Amino acid sequence: MTDHTADQQAWASALHAHGRRVTKQRLAVLAAVQHHPHSPAEGILAAARKELPELTAQSVYVVLSDLTDLQMLRRFEPPHSPALYETRVGDNHHHAVCISCGRVEDVDCAVGHAPCLTPHWDENSKPMTIQIADVLYQGICQDCQAKQQLPEPTSVTQK
Repeated sequence: MTDHTADQQAWASALHAHGRRVTKQRLAVLAAVQHHPHSPAEGILAAARKELPELTAQSVYVVLSDLTDLQMLRRFEPPHSPALYETRVGDNHHHAVCISCGRVEDVDCAVGHAPCLTPHWDENSKPMTIQIADVLYQGICQDCQAKQQLPEPTSVTQK
């Protein structure tokens, strides 16, 4: 069985479990997100249209919203970016975003003591038990670092 067939069978089972019909639109969107993680809706539409050319933008937005509500997709919004989607759900992973090119990488949750799960509550707060922390790392990826033309360090000669 190919990965594509296995994915489709798993998605069909999940859709049925949520009381949803298995449609070619839903499967095309799930496949597009699976193969192009961290993509915006426009990118998912373009990828899904390769499999289903008649797919409309409205259909993609409706499917993305529904699958996100069902927790079959995860939606996250990096700063200065449209919402991005991925099929990696069910864990508390984070994201690292390159501030130069916009590339997004998954980052597994911190191991050991996770200070982001222990907030400081002020006297006006009504504390709660934190279940999930959404951490966004921002930096410059190695590819962008390599492209930067940094000046060579000058050597100081002693006299």
